[in-house]
Amino acid sequence: MTTDQDSSNPFSNNIFDLELFFQLSPDMICIAGYDGYFKKINPTVQKTLGYTYDELFSKPINEFVYDEDKEITSYSRENLKKSIPLLNFENRYVTKSGEIVWLSWTSMPIESQRLVFAIAKNITHKKKLEEGRNLLLTNFLKINSELKQLAYTAAHDFRSPVNNLLSIFSLIDVSKISDSEVVEYLDILKSSAGSLHDSLNNYLDILIQKNNIQLEQVSLSECFNTVLKSLRSLIIDSGTEIHADFSTIDLVKFNKAYLESIFLNLITNSIKYTKPNTFPVISVYSKRVNETNLLVLKDEGIGFDMEKVKDRIFGFNQKFNSNEDSKGIGLYLVHNHITSLGGQINIESRVNEGAKFTISFKD
Repeated sequence: MTTDQDSSNPFSNNIFDLELFFQLSPDMICIAGYDGYFKKINPTVQKTLGYTYDELFSKPINEFVYDEDKEITSYSRENLKKSIPLLNFENRYVTKSGEIVWLSWTSMPIESQRLVFAIAKNITHKKKLEEGRNLLLTNFLKINSELKQLAYTAAHDFRSPVNNLLSIFSLIDVSKISDSEVVEYLDILKSSAGSLHDSLNNYLDILIQKNNIQLEQVSLSECFNTVLKSLRSLIIDSGTEIHADFSTIDLVKFNKAYLESIFLNLITNSIKYTKPNTFPVISVYSKRVNETNLLVLKDEGIGFDMEKVKDRIFGFNQKFNSNEDSKGIGLYLVHNHITSLGGQINIESRVNEGAKFTISFKD
């Protein structure tokens, strides 16, 4: 025996009040004619645009469209008349109060009735968020460009005085100096100037080739010793004790200038933030865990309160103490150098118990 109802449809015996759905929908639902006028609208349309029902029905729809969007809206409406559905079409309408609202339309043409059934979502809030994000991105790109230019200028212009220093040192005949301490200081100054000269040249090369930095086999011990040489005076004066072991892993895929900058910043920070009335003690070593090359640097300094600093530890211009020499840039540079080349850096630290930095290199 058969019935008029489809027994496979669980809702076949229900009668839905579609008009109630039309009236209660939070989205804008409307029926428009091919003549460009509203034929039927739900309360959300009237509430969103602010006009009376008489105003909305008596004027062409295009009169409510924002001037700059009228042309593209008219073009899209012509496509509807060619039985081409309109999906996720965005345009702006002007409310009676003069406010601009963004709407995202899905419209389906019914050629036989010369009508268009449409539903629109108010996406004004989303558009404002996008606008704010784009403004922030524009400002960020501008600042980033200015910082790159500043870095390029500084690296380029500082080479001249450094070259002058090297020229002066080359003219000094140390054989005529009888004071061995003065000779040692001159040697330190000459070595530091040479290291600065090499660093500036490396930075210039990186800035020029910023978009095409190549990974290469770099020696941890070689870069480490280069940095120690440039920090020789600081290490001696501070009484710093350094233990280094790169016997497990010495060669890693990285960038030489970046690696030297990492060593420089982490070592100087460890010396700068040692505990009062103590001498800095720094341990640096390499190891391999789960087929990943790791570089570890730890100290016995004042450390960090990780609950307070949390994700700010590697942020730009973030300072965590009152040291006047702190600029909040060192750890930011370290993090940027590592992550820009596919590596990672983690920190373990407690107040007055030192800090341990673990760097993993991309294979």
